[in-house]
Amino acid sequence: MAETALGKQAEVLARGDLARNGLEQILAVNRNSSLPDDSAGTAKHSGIPIIRAVVLQNVNGKWSEVLRCDEYLKNPTGYLGGSPPGRVTGWRLQYAPDTKQGLELKFTPAEADSEKQISISDGAASQSLVVRWNAGVKRYQSMDRAQERFLNEVPTLETPPSILSR
Repeated sequence: MAETALGKQAEVLARGDLARNGLEQILAVNRNSSLPDDSAGTAKHSGIPIIRAVVLQNVNGKWSEVLRCDEYLKNPTGYLGGSPPGRVTGWRLQYAPDTKQGLELKFTPAEADSEKQISISDGAASQSLVVRWNAGVKRYQSMDRAQERFLNEVPTLETPPSILSR
């Protein structure tokens, strides 16, 4: 299923009842080979360098996508609240599959520096998003900075036209 969603380079990082909702889920990623891997967390900017990630869920034998990370973070309802403005070309992913609330994902945008190496941007730590399963609405949502409440999705990233009076 991971290969169907992300292609032949898909790598499954976690599998099981990740959301603690009684359903099987898979966390799969496409790694970014141009970034140094610091999944052990020993460098200044820890995490797995990724280009894309998905969480797939099995309901009655049918798999569906319940979270996607590519240039944007989104679930089936829309774009996750608190997401960085604009496209993100790479991410650092930290994840903890066995928390009391279920799978916890932390996405931090990465960007290329002047030496053509990829690193976390100076302001990226403030742009990190923690994503968890919200049992109340039955989907993955981003958390506020204090990780006390879930943020609503945004249905579109387009700027609505302004209404000017004459």
